[in-house]
Amino acid sequence: MAGISPPDGKGRTGNKRGGKSGKVADFRYKPPSRSEDVQCAEAVVARPRTRPDDFRATANGAVNARDGAWRDRQAYAALDLGTNNCRLLIARPTGDSFTVIDAFSRVVKLGEALTQTGRLGDAAMERTIAALHICAEKLRRRNVQLAHSVATEACRRASNGAQFIERVRRETGIALNIISAEEEARLAVLGCHILLEPGEGPAMIFDIGGGSTELVLLEKGEGIPRILDWQSVPWGVVSLTDTVGGWEDTPDGRTERYRRMRQRVTDSFAPFAQRIAGSRAQGDLRLLGTSGTVTTLASLHLGLPHYDRRAVDGLIVPAQSMHDISTRLSSMSVGQRRQLPCIGPDRADLVVAGCAILESILEIWPATRLGVADRGIREGILRSLMADQLGMTAK
Repeated sequence: MAGISPPDGKGRTGNKRGGKSGKVADFRYKPPSRSEDVQCAEAVVARPRTRPDDFRATANGAVNARDGAWRDRQAYAALDLGTNNCRLLIARPTGDSFTVIDAFSRVVKLGEALTQTGRLGDAAMERTIAALHICAEKLRRRNVQLAHSVATEACRRASNGAQFIERVRRETGIALNIISAEEEARLAVLGCHILLEPGEGPAMIFDIGGGSTELVLLEKGEGIPRILDWQSVPWGVVSLTDTVGGWEDTPDGRTERYRRMRQRVTDSFAPFAQRIAGSRAQGDLRLLGTSGTVTTLASLHLGLPHYDRRAVDGLIVPAQSMHDISTRLSSMSVGQRRQLPCIGPDRADLVVAGCAILESILEIWPATRLGVADRGIREGILRSLMADQLGMTAK
């Protein structure tokens, strides 16, 4: 498997190793149109749906007492089905933000063996359907009025992705929308950019997923940042692990495997790295990561006995510490990594690929500090929904 080409996703363009990217002048948040709302919002039980206009802000931006009370009872949901995880957030608006009232996360490994077969496997689909049934029940119990459920790289890439989406709708009532890599990057930025450190000059946000990684160069200002450039590559913790195979769990074997992972990712990032090289000389180099990789490594940096979101979300970590932890993890056996707090059996092998991707990003954007976000696409979806439906600021 070591010699196969990177798995090209549907609609990817450009260099075979580079994935999809696009330089844009302005990539700000745009509320979805009413027709798009109908396509991406679903009620998961058969009951009358509240008309969005019943709880939107009035034309002059004011909300009367009755509307405000109705708004306070509304529950919104965001579901993110990735290559490795199924995650759900249910929230109610609170001022210009929201309060989470329910959540769910499960490792489903939907993209298991996708790199080799090009298809979603039967066992992976069964695991995912079981998790989505739990999500559907939570949506019913919380009386969610409006939800947006998205699927990312695994369903984008799989030849049977569309058929799986239809099966999900038929069996659970959840209408998943396969989003583009560009939309995935936009939602991740919208969900976590408020954690960027203050400073001058461009900043970088990245999202290491199961099947792909998105990098976004942006200019932080008031409100939503202006995105200057971005790239998505078909390497995440699952796809990179599955592709770089044929290794021995020995010191030399682990070293060689990690070297090959680093090389593949570096090659894929090369066009983007060349384009943004000039930006590294402009002001402070600020970097923010949102993914299981960065939150796991941040937990190890803190020496936590178990994962604690309150300790990790918004943490600023020295980049050198992340380099050191990555090197240490890549040299350990699978059994040794399983014994570490905050990793366990589910991440014991996948975390090495995440380390390889993270180290490549730190070479492209050599910031001395790394911001850590335990938030991203789901929070971006919630802000999008509430901004459009309630006239809230998507910040």
